[in-house]
Order: sequence, then structure tokens, then C-alpha cells
Amino acid sequence: MANHKKEQKIVDTHMSKEPEIGQWLWALQDARQRTLREVEGLIPATIDWLPPDGESSIGTLLYHIAAIETDWFYVEVLEQAFPLEVEALFTIEPRDQQGHLSPVPGFSLEEHLKRLETVRALLLNVFQQMSLSEFRRVRSLEYYDVTPEWVLHHLMQHEAEHRSQIGALRARAERNLSPG
Repeated sequence: MANHKKEQKIVDTHMSKEPEIGQWLWALQDARQRTLREVEGLIPATIDWLPPDGESSIGTLLYHIAAIETDWFYVEVLEQAFPLEVEALFTIEPRDQQGHLSPVPGFSLEEHLKRLETVRALLLNVFQQMSLSEFRRVRSLEYYDVTPEWVLHHLMQHEAEHRSQIGALRARAERNLSPG
């Protein structure tokens, strides 16, 4: 009989001093691990490959995931502007004047992953120290009210939707870029 490592499908609440926040952080990290598996082993040409239907590239989507996570974290959760070192991670405006995702060519997979990792580390550092009352404190913005709890829900959904796009783009790119 083969000796297989038993898979653990258990939510870990220890990522925060508050177990209720810890379970959200575990789920957020689980979503990220799935994204990382989706892009594992990408050949460089697939990152900037553009489908003929005008859809965004994988690199553009990875940049967008990081940019949106950063925006929700700083604007809605922390209620502050991006620090200069965070602004430096985003040298291209995430959207063009028509509201479409701006093309983000020329970055390696490692650069995209480093950006995602940097933003996530900043977010985790804050959420791991956050009290449950702050986690559920309503932030009143001009067009909506929001809590950090909802932000984590939104970020997981956002990443999952784009992960699906990335998977489909990868399959198309690999078919189009393979010889023969």
C-alpha cells in the first residue's frame, strides 16, 4: 500500500490572537495558496500572452489582485493613503481611463509573486494584531459602509474569480504557445 500523507482539511484559527479573525486569515491564505498553485511552473511567455479577444494577460491579473488588495486594505481598513514604499509597488495605474485593467507587461512571475507576498504580509501583520471590535467596526465611506471582516470576504471572492480567469488564460496560452 502506498504511503500517502494525509491531507488536512481543517480551518486553523491560530493566525490571530482572536480566533474569529484567525479563521478569516486562514481562509484568505488558503485562497492565496490556490492561486499560487495555479501559476506554479508558468513559462515566461504565458505571463504576458494576450488572447485575441482582448482579455487581460495573466500578469495583468496578478498585478490587479495585488492592487485591489492594497486598496481595500489601506483605504477601507486602515482609512489612510498608501505609504510611499507601497506606492512604489504599483508603477502602473491599475485601470485605464475607460475603466479597463491597464496592461502590465514586462514583469516576471517572481516579480508578480513578490508584490503579492509583500502586500499580504502587510495585511496579515495588521489583522493578526487587530481586536475583534476593530475587525467589526464599521467604516463609513462616501458611497458605502464596510467592515474589515467584509473586506476579507471580498478579497477572497475577488482572488477566486481572477484565479479562475488565470487558469483559463493559462490553458489557452499554453495551447497557443506550444509548437505544432
